[in-house]
Amino acid sequence: MLEDVSLELGEGESLAIMGKSGEGKSTLLHILGTLEPPCEGSLHIKGQDAVNGPLPVLRNQLIGFVFQSFNLLEDYTVIDNILMPARIARQKTSPGSPMHKRSLELLEEVGLLERADFPAKLLSGGEKQRVAIARALLHDPALLLADEPSGNLDVANSEKIHQILLDCCRRKGQTRGRALVVVTHDTHLASLMNRQLVLSKGYLSQKENWPD
Repeated sequence: MLEDVSLELGEGESLAIMGKSGEGKSTLLHILGTLEPPCEGSLHIKGQDAVNGPLPVLRNQLIGFVFQSFNLLEDYTVIDNILMPARIARQKTSPGSPMHKRSLELLEEVGLLERADFPAKLLSGGEKQRVAIARALLHDPALLLADEPSGNLDVANSEKIHQILLDCCRRKGQTRGRALVVVTHDTHLASLMNRQLVLSKGYLSQKENWPD
């Protein structure tokens, strides 16, 4: 159970949340992403009430999710996976539409433009995670949440994912950047973030010695 958690994150700021398994890191991330409601307290994203507001709309427009298990639709193509948030929002996704153009731009950013029409199930783990990041960025979210984003990847692919996440945090159109929250056991990834916090016994705090 989370206890008296207070957290503020600005545009372009990145935060790593660490802690032992079972401490509630993923629960906290789900609350920040409006996937789980808090028992009490408040949550605001870009000034909008993220507890009592129109959560599906807010989630689709302001929040991007990157999970350890990728969560791609394996039988769909790469570009179909990236466009899924737009289809859920009932936006046009046909070739030439703004969302389709945006998806191609994102694929180029993550280095997978040549894989646009490739079946997702045939991608490597590192490629799947890059597609997942591109999907998370489709609506240019203000907040990007990543749960062990490189936990299933080898060292080389992990480094690529870390750099892409940092680039996404620093650059968001012409604004100052997007906020990034990463839940991880990887001390190297945590060290790349602006801030590092540890969740222990329900409390979120700064510690000099991070857990192994």
